[in-house]
Amino acid sequence: MKQSEPRGNNAPRKGISKKHPDTPSDSRRHVSNGKKGEKDARKRPTRNTSRRSKTKVKTQELEGVISITGKGVGYIPLSAESTERVRIEPEQLNTAFHGDIVRVHTTGKNMRGELNGVVDEVLTRTRMRFVGTVVKEECGVSVVPDDNRMYVKVCLKDDSAPVREGEKVYVQIHPWTDPKTTPEGNVLERIGMAGDNETEMRAIAFERDIAPDFPEEVEREATLIDRAISQEEIAKRRDMRDIFTCTIDPEDAKDFDDALSFRVVNEKTIEVGVHIADVSYYVTPGGAIDTEAAMRATSVYLVDRTIPMLPEVLSNDVCSLNPEEDKLAFSAIFEIDRAALRKGVVDITKEWFGRTVIYSDKRFTYEDAQVVIEGIESEHTEALTSLNTVSEALRKERFEKGAIAFETQEVKFILDADGVPTGVKIKERFAAHKLVEDLMLLANKHVAEYIDRADPAVANSFVYRVHDVPNEDRIAELAAFVSTLGYDLPLSKDKDGEGPDSRDINTLLKAIEGSEEERVITTAAIRSMAKAIYSTNNIGHYGLAFEHYTHFTSPIRRYPDLMVHRLLAHELGGTRASEEELARYEAMTRYSSEREAKAADAERSSIKYKQVEYLQHRVGDEFEGVISGITNFGFFVQESETLADGLVHVRDLKDDMYEYDQKQYALIGQRTKKRYRVGDHVRVRLVRADIATRSLDMEIVEDRS
Repeated sequence: MKQSEPRGNNAPRKGISKKHPDTPSDSRRHVSNGKKGEKDARKRPTRNTSRRSKTKVKTQELEGVISITGKGVGYIPLSAESTERVRIEPEQLNTAFHGDIVRVHTTGKNMRGELNGVVDEVLTRTRMRFVGTVVKEECGVSVVPDDNRMYVKVCLKDDSAPVREGEKVYVQIHPWTDPKTTPEGNVLERIGMAGDNETEMRAIAFERDIAPDFPEEVEREATLIDRAISQEEIAKRRDMRDIFTCTIDPEDAKDFDDALSFRVVNEKTIEVGVHIADVSYYVTPGGAIDTEAAMRATSVYLVDRTIPMLPEVLSNDVCSLNPEEDKLAFSAIFEIDRAALRKGVVDITKEWFGRTVIYSDKRFTYEDAQVVIEGIESEHTEALTSLNTVSEALRKERFEKGAIAFETQEVKFILDADGVPTGVKIKERFAAHKLVEDLMLLANKHVAEYIDRADPAVANSFVYRVHDVPNEDRIAELAAFVSTLGYDLPLSKDKDGEGPDSRDINTLLKAIEGSEEERVITTAAIRSMAKAIYSTNNIGHYGLAFEHYTHFTSPIRRYPDLMVHRLLAHELGGTRASEEELARYEAMTRYSSEREAKAADAERSSIKYKQVEYLQHRVGDEFEGVISGITNFGFFVQESETLADGLVHVRDLKDDMYEYDQKQYALIGQRTKKRYRVGDHVRVRLVRADIATRSLDMEIVEDRS
């Protein structure tokens, strides 16, 4: 269970985008379609050619981001306030790709009452690079994009790299403005043959503009870093090497970016230290490593590998807080009243932030730490049990103040030497996981609070991790959904009247614990939340119930944490970051949020690939599952072994004709009135596993509801 936070390409590298001068970019990531505002001489007809308009509607012009479905149909919101969308048929897209900023005019309503529209102009291209599979046809060599929202093939130019049929490639599409022609492109990277694990994982990365390899200049700069810690540097820091310090991480962890220390100060006080790898000491602003790290913004965790933000010599060695080595850290040290702690209250009597030198005495896995917490005698029992007591008290206080207690399940695949899944298990979540999480939250919160107290001017430019209140309409939809399952979610306001009361959501989550609907309702509740992002505008963190919160604890894998370290170092040193640097950081918060979303999408895609790869050999097997989603064409079942979702198509429900009832979130039989609804437990048979499309088809064996 995981607590969710409401959580080599050799192309030329440009370093800075023209559109956002302070945002890292390169030719992999920011590509425009030529001159902004350039009109297509062959403008499409203004009437709706796909379906006769039933209702006359005044033509409207609007601009926005277009979303394109796997069937090639485009949608654009009618306005920021409206939930209504304009539907754009494939023949009216006028070369627009998914995610492009376009100008559209409406043409009337179709037979279903939807507004139809036509793309007049692509204002900004968001991407012109795609991963796809090579096909050889009579007319030449083309690439079929992996992304089914990319509705056209790409014709390879004659001067493109030699490729084989069935090979996956990373292609650059040339400027394309005529929808009557096929877009042309050239190969940037030959990835490998489709179906090979190495190919598929690298393809997932490339598809999201994530570079799997580091440029030579970055690797070269990393090897030149001086690993020795001088006595002169130690003298500048607080020396913590004599205090018991440990790391607690997964068994397969390679980079250790945080450590915890514990000592008894006296009979009234204990000291807890949160020590974070001092990446800012080794990575020089504006250098090759820093530029690349800013470009990546985050490490990416696929099923079988980590694509790090920093070269491995840094992330796994120089910066990593490896056991039994002197290491440089940036630390948050807290003195805590022991009497208050015995009553379940964390009373921090003193705090200190600054640079330290530490020595990790012990490297614990989560499992190792857990057995000590549970009572197995160890020389480290006092330290771990005391840290766990602090953790429990912090968590209790957080939830009392309205933090949302989301818990989600994750799968872990057992892979063979070739990366092929041979088994799967649900990840367990121990008190040891929560211990580390709670102490990291403590450090992040108090660093943000310190900056707010120390200098309001700096606070206005600081890098925060923020989480907005949920949209009222989405919470209303969640309330309507859970009511169909027999649960109540009041729509009361929080104490400030600015959003739904998070305590109501916690009451719901408590009520569904252990129920058949728990997984589905938790997923729906998470989807109703806003996304946590980085920002210099501190609006607080709704999900954690914190007024001030930042990310300080993972600079090895998150660039915003590195920015926070630099800003904190300025404040502690009595200096001020330049206006240019602050402006760059503001732009970086937006960019980092975008890259975080790309990384999360890559992670989900790699899991989906492995789920289908694992299940493709089990076609015909039966599984227990729960209905996780309903549509007018069928319903999705999440099977319990791998948590993979498969589609039961409505046409395969032979016992009746079923209709979709949106209000009840159910498919209902016309004759029998039998219902299939979200949350129902069913037994299904796997009938098809398509590795190319990462899709599973299932059929009902038995209804368990």
